[in-house]
Amino acid sequence: MDIITIAQFVVLGLAFFIALNSAAINVLLERKLAGFLQQRLGPYRTGPWGLLQPVADIVKLLFKEELRPKAADAFLFNLAPILAATAAFASFAVVPFGPSIDFFGLLPEAIKLQAADVNVGVLVVFAVTSMGVYGVVLAGWSSNSKYSLIGGLRSSAQMISYELSYGTALAAVILMANSLSLREIVDAQQGTWFGIIPKWYIIPQFFGFFVFMTAGIAETNRAPFDFPEAEQELVAGYHTEYSSFRFALFFLAEYVNMTLVSAIAVCLYFGGWHGPFLEGGYQSLWWFAKVFALLFFYIWMRWTLPRYRYDQLMHFGWKFLLPLAIINLLLTAAGVLYWS
Repeated sequence: MDIITIAQFVVLGLAFFIALNSAAINVLLERKLAGFLQQRLGPYRTGPWGLLQPVADIVKLLFKEELRPKAADAFLFNLAPILAATAAFASFAVVPFGPSIDFFGLLPEAIKLQAADVNVGVLVVFAVTSMGVYGVVLAGWSSNSKYSLIGGLRSSAQMISYELSYGTALAAVILMANSLSLREIVDAQQGTWFGIIPKWYIIPQFFGFFVFMTAGIAETNRAPFDFPEAEQELVAGYHTEYSSFRFALFFLAEYVNMTLVSAIAVCLYFGGWHGPFLEGGYQSLWWFAKVFALLFFYIWMRWTLPRYRYDQLMHFGWKFLLPLAIINLLLTAAGVLYWS
């Protein structure tokens, strides 16, 4: 095994490490921000400033008893959380988180900071993340619980409603970059306009970004679109009957998906790792900073906005978000034809 292959395995492990630990960081960030926004302390007993709270949560969940309803479908009940978590991690494999580097001259050639550089990376993300909803639907159906079943049905309807807007927003960026590769889309945003304004697609694609993030929040079942869980009326929705490790897998998938949507948004609209002052591998710090900012927005939304009614969710998705995405796509196509 040559040194390039070893370095590629290191990058693969690093991508998995980022995805896995993003869940723990998101848990801590959400608890701390929720405390701050509600004028309370949040977790502060476990470790200095409460930094070990995610570890305490993991240990607590692992030592809880595994429960399953007697009338549940055992195979599908166990498969559902595995499917949800697998789809989240598989999607993260094609996300680039830095430029090509040679590890300070240790390698004979530069390698890409990306687990798998696929020339149709956007389609891979779109296809694999769409599979994640099957985990939620199967969990709702296999639990043999009315609350879980309603949560699963809501998730499937929500996915159908917002997947169209999500894909249409992606198509507008693909037209501008003339590529389906996430790395090529990021590289297309290098440089500046007029020597000052970054060539990030957030500027010409502001409405596309709004559609993408709104649909992404709905796809990940986060407030104000958390109807599959809806604690007020469905106890905990699709994962009402889950406990211990299987319950933890659903939350792992949710927080990894939050990071995934933020990372894809950074690559599509905010220039990825490109930014001033930093060069080489240090440019990855810009990628992490931008992803962190979007995750902060994700959590801020949850503790600020009230949940929609279900009819409002459908109305917003079909009568506002989808027409806006289509208009944005048509204007983008006209602009690309005119300026090309």
